[in-house]
Amino acid sequence: MNNLDFGNHPLFSWYVALMAVSGIAMVILGAINVGGQKGGWRVLNILAGAAFAGYAYYLGFVFDEDVYHIYFQAFILPVLLIAGSVKAVVNRRTAPAAPQPAQPPAPPAHDPNAQPLQPSPVAPAPQPSPVAPAPQPAQPAPTIPTIPPARPVADNPYAQPQRPPHTN
Repeated sequence: MNNLDFGNHPLFSWYVALMAVSGIAMVILGAINVGGQKGGWRVLNILAGAAFAGYAYYLGFVFDEDVYHIYFQAFILPVLLIAGSVKAVVNRRTAPAAPQPAQPPAPPAHDPNAQPLQPSPVAPAPQPSPVAPAPQPAQPAPTIPTIPPARPVADNPYAQPQRPPHTN
């Protein structure tokens, strides 16, 4: 049974067509990695796209009731997922290319007239002695300077608690 009748029920027919188109678009964007999206987003695109396309198929060819509800809020998810895919494509194209690893220098070309390598007249480097280094005397622990406690100023009433005057 075909429920798509743009003459009698154009709103319902367009709703089903948009559900199908958005579902197929999400499946395609999730299946091919056009923007370098992470695996979780690609799986979400594929699952949501399959759900939208399946629901569109159900409404278009299986649904046989006269009463239906249209939820335009359902198109928020495809818009967000497709916009995220487009954003990933744009970011990938505008991102600077990854630096290429440095190539090792090319070996020198063979020169048939080159002289054979001669040993260098430089003296050999001194070899470390097998004797263990002498232990160093223990260093005293650094001392922490002590700061004397602050002394309140006698003529400042806020510096120390005041005692009532002593009278006898």
